[in-house]
Amino acid sequence: MNNKNTVLATLVATCLGFSTALYAHGDVVPQSVNTGELETIGEEWLDENPYRAPNEQNALAIDIGSSAYNQNCARCHGLEAQSGGIAPDLRLLEPGLDGDDWYKERVINGAVRNGAVYMPRMADYLSQEALWAIRTYIESRPLPE
Repeated sequence: MNNKNTVLATLVATCLGFSTALYAHGDVVPQSVNTGELETIGEEWLDENPYRAPNEQNALAIDIGSSAYNQNCARCHGLEAQSGGIAPDLRLLEPGLDGDDWYKERVINGAVRNGAVYMPRMADYLSQEALWAIRTYIESRPLPE
């Protein structure tokens, strides 16, 4: 094999290797969240975020929610809850009960349009405690200017 063919073969093999690695990323399994230090909520979904200030566990929920968000939500909704345009900027959710209602609906039912899954049903993978901790974290992030 001459030098030109060797370079071409190496380039093709490298490209195939990268495309396989990218394809392997594929469907990402949500990462588990350790909520052991948070007060247990139970199976029945609450209507309102239980960790919102002035709850004494607010700071802990923000810490847990930060890790959970960045492992499970950031790839679509942006690092540190700053949307990069792929999915909605969650910092813009309405505060309080109205925003909680939309958030709860979305994490329980996901988002499907024309048969395409835009967001999985996160409640199938993460506990209510983890999901409310994520909401608490999102609420702690500064609004865009």
